Amino acid sequence: MTSPAPWHALLAPLPADAVPRRKPVGSPEVLASPEGAAIAGWEQVSIELTAAGAGLRVLLAVLDASARPIAASDHVFFRRPGAPGEPAFIRQESIGGRIEADGSFSGTCWLVTGPEPREEEPPEWESTPRPPTEAEVAALRALVTELLARAP
Repeated sequence: MTSPAPWHALLAPLPADAVPRRKPVGSPEVLASPEGAAIAGWEQVSIELTAAGAGLRVLLAVLDASARPIAASDHVFFRRPGAPGEPAFIRQESIGGRIEADGSFSGTCWLVTGPEPREEEPPEWESTPRPPTEAEVAALRALVTELLARAP
């Protein structure tokens, strides 16, 4: 697979024109329920970047009611069409996890690859988890800081 554009690399800097969206973490119906009261005031702030039908990147931060980031993730998804009659190839790279009150991060990096499933067939993807490095956690923190600085 050829190298993706720089802005479709996991933990890459965000394009200057990327604008985040802010919305509640739950629907109004969920937030109005007794169970939803625990997440009332929580928000998600995200940026989605696309490259035609070939790729998608989503950076997401979840904020508690005091606007403190409590979770963050960066996902890069690629779909490369296959040869005629062959399935497309899927590749997803992700880092995500919880940001604790003391500032520590508990999360996982994932690499998922394989052919796109044909209709009525189960996926045959290879999924490889690993702990994130300190540099990856620092890069995710920097992206969350930038994301929140840009948020409306």
